[in-house]
Amino acid sequence: MREGWEVVTVSREAPPPECGRDPRWSLHVTADLSVPADRDRLVAEIDARFGDAPLHALVNNAGVSPKTGYKERLGVLHGPLEDWRSVFELNFYAPIALARGFAAALAKGKGAIVNVTSIAGHAIHPFAGSAYSTSKAALSALTREMAGELAPLGIRVNAVAPGEIETEMISADYEPLIARIPMHRMGTTDEVAGVIYRLCDADFGYVTGSEIFVTGGQHLY
Repeated sequence: MREGWEVVTVSREAPPPECGRDPRWSLHVTADLSVPADRDRLVAEIDARFGDAPLHALVNNAGVSPKTGYKERLGVLHGPLEDWRSVFELNFYAPIALARGFAAALAKGKGAIVNVTSIAGHAIHPFAGSAYSTSKAALSALTREMAGELAPLGIRVNAVAPGEIETEMISADYEPLIARIPMHRMGTTDEVAGVIYRLCDADFGYVTGSEIFVTGGQHLY
């Protein structure tokens, strides 16, 4: 709101009251981005709302890292392959579909796409299974390819790779990982959001095809 942006948020459920969303400058669309029909509906709904107006940023932040029925992360030797497909549908194919759907509007706005990848896409992580990690590695490669393909349209494409970020999903099991972080603490959601915002801003207008690690230095080891 401070920057004068109108923000569209998307999730499978309605935003909770505590999020403090102000409908004067934000629009929420309830959709499951792992479902192709929902993605198509999302694009149509936003097109209907904004018409021929330019779009200045697309942040692909949706992701999933499910467990098997016996509480293991999806790996090469266990977990249904159909569950692997579900992971890639959301973590990898949804960013492609949304980039296609909003390409014309982003071109009008000389906009930016930011894909949220992960440190797990670059090194084996104790709490990320193979399905999640390889989907994020694929998204890193996709970021590079999208940057090259969309640059002639004036669209910049970059990625942010978070490490250990303090959210409600973090459990006590993550505490030993802090010793592997040079800054000796977990990151905050505001620190990740700040990097995403800067990549969308004109200050980074000559940056494309980059992946920024928001890990406190964890990715160095």
